[in-house]
Amino acid sequence: MTLFEGEELEIAQEVQSVINFSDEEINKKYRDGEIRIVTEQARYPLNTISSMVHSNQYKLNPEYQRRHRWSNEKRSKLIESLIMNVPLPPIFLYEFEYSNYEVMDGLQRLTAISSFYDGDFALEGLTKWPELNGKTYKNLPKLVQQGVDRRYISSIILLHETAKSKQEAETLKQMVFDRINSGGELLTPQEKRNANFDGRLNRLCIRLSSNKHLCSTWDIPQSEENLDLIHSERAGNKLFKTMGDVELVLRFFAYRQRQSLQRGSLESYLDFYLEKGNDFSDDVLARLETLFSDTIKLIHDIFGDAAFYLYRQRKTGWGWFERPTTAIYDPMMVSLSNRINHKEKLIDKKKEIQAELIKFYMDNYDKFEGRNTNPSALEDRDKKFSEFFDRFI
Repeated sequence: MTLFEGEELEIAQEVQSVINFSDEEINKKYRDGEIRIVTEQARYPLNTISSMVHSNQYKLNPEYQRRHRWSNEKRSKLIESLIMNVPLPPIFLYEFEYSNYEVMDGLQRLTAISSFYDGDFALEGLTKWPELNGKTYKNLPKLVQQGVDRRYISSIILLHETAKSKQEAETLKQMVFDRINSGGELLTPQEKRNANFDGRLNRLCIRLSSNKHLCSTWDIPQSEENLDLIHSERAGNKLFKTMGDVELVLRFFAYRQRQSLQRGSLESYLDFYLEKGNDFSDDVLARLETLFSDTIKLIHDIFGDAAFYLYRQRKTGWGWFERPTTAIYDPMMVSLSNRINHKEKLIDKKKEIQAELIKFYMDNYDKFEGRNTNPSALEDRDKKFSEFFDRFI
């Protein structure tokens, strides 16, 4: 594997030590307000939420937020709770500039309320107030409408003076985000990375996750074909809504240095790589982007949408596992990225490659079946794919 200049990362040796503080030193740290969050509380009438959401003072998609997940039925349940006067948990805001705020927690609640007031959806799936199903805000009976209008949603605001520097602000936001999301719907590993290690590499991974060839091979609806998909099929796709598509891009980049860097679990390695990779130069990021785009296009040109399917053995015999798998994606991507200069020859021989692929999987099935991700197993997969593609160059 030949890395680009400036791409190679190093693992810093961390020394763990026990810090012995006296009670007086600990008390002083507390008195001085170290790691102390400055907050205030506010309440917003529901009929003002739409103007808040559409205001430039509120940043609704800070980098650490997960992608939208709520269906119309779930949004309707929230409105039903408001009609029933069920107490709602507060939203969390961070004042990144004076009187300008990021939504740290509560984005789905805010956008659901705003969308209801804007008439973007009708209520559905209500169980306590089924007679309201099919009604928008404007169609609600006057008394019910007035009852909703008099409800409030509370907020806890982390004030600007909480952090003394931009770096400290990022650290504190990440810490608070992790802790307020420690319950409820658990974040996926990539959602945590998106929250804790936002930066230029992270944003590149997010952008490349919309690559049409990646979407085709992983059965992710493509937003550029129909804008409505952003709010329907694409938003409902499991890989998209959990940021699994973003992780696929990150895996490709991180895989390039896996043998020299990986220690411990794959999850912790991807955390490490993304954190350090955010400091890559513009030149390295541009080269990585080109390499990813060229590689996934080459693979799609050769194998089509079924590129990452595994031909597997079952009790009933051999057959295609008609779903992409990372056991194929990782080694195939890295092997063909190393042979990108031979793409014309490989595409010319794609019929031969396709014809030989079934025998390749049958001969090497023990290397690809199962969830074995130890380093030696991954190296075996790389080696087998490299030997396979070299036959056609």
